[in-house]
Amino acid sequence: MGQFRGHVKDPKNLKKLVGTTLKLLHKFGNNMDIKWSFSGLKTFQQCARKYYRTKVLKDIVEPDTKATLYGKSAHTVAEEYIRDGKEIPEQFMYMKPLLDRLNSIPGNKLCEIKLGITKDLETCDYDAPNAWWHGVADLVVIDEEKQLAHSVDYKTSKNARYADTMQLDLIALGVFAKYPNIKKIKSALLFTVSGDLVTAEHYADKKEEYIKIPAQGVERLQKAFETKVWNPSSGPLCKFCSVKDCEYNRN
Repeated sequence: MGQFRGHVKDPKNLKKLVGTTLKLLHKFGNNMDIKWSFSGLKTFQQCARKYYRTKVLKDIVEPDTKATLYGKSAHTVAEEYIRDGKEIPEQFMYMKPLLDRLNSIPGNKLCEIKLGITKDLETCDYDAPNAWWHGVADLVVIDEEKQLAHSVDYKTSKNARYADTMQLDLIALGVFAKYPNIKKIKSALLFTVSGDLVTAEHYADKKEEYIKIPAQGVERLQKAFETKVWNPSSGPLCKFCSVKDCEYNRN
């Protein structure tokens, strides 16, 4: 089968994978509907095999690390401080000046807002059957009077060296669809540890531009579903990958 092109270390695992795949094909047929996210697309671009195992078969659950647990805690602290005014724990007090700046932005503050769009870039619920893309915005501030929004995504990595603003483009598309009165969005990736701020401006009349690049990646993802080919990619991160039975995982 195409999705297993290449070697799998343990024949027992291969048998299990084939069985699970046949069940999926019986359930969905050959044309699985794609519902994608920024993080999922990034995983596919990193390694199609990893995407298949963690997002399609779902026989592998990626474990939390110290970094991911820290990031989840930081997001919760920011959400509860801005939404509820909850006191910030001492461990995260370094974030307070940044969060106070966000709190001073005029408008209706929406924390951890779930967004979804259809293939026609129309709004829909995050988990709607016709959702094409979906994602969660850490903070969106809506100023209907000025037809302006602010969108902020918190990052807990050390600096902005590997910042990817595609995520901001997608969130902007979701906000424009959900709030059609909004004409401009001031978007930012906020790196809470370093204080780095990666900014972008988005305009409602340029939505088609923002979807062009991610749509190219989604087209390749769609092709993988159609051909059932999920080849692994070799790289320096393979030794840390949760797909332990891949031929490129030397651990």
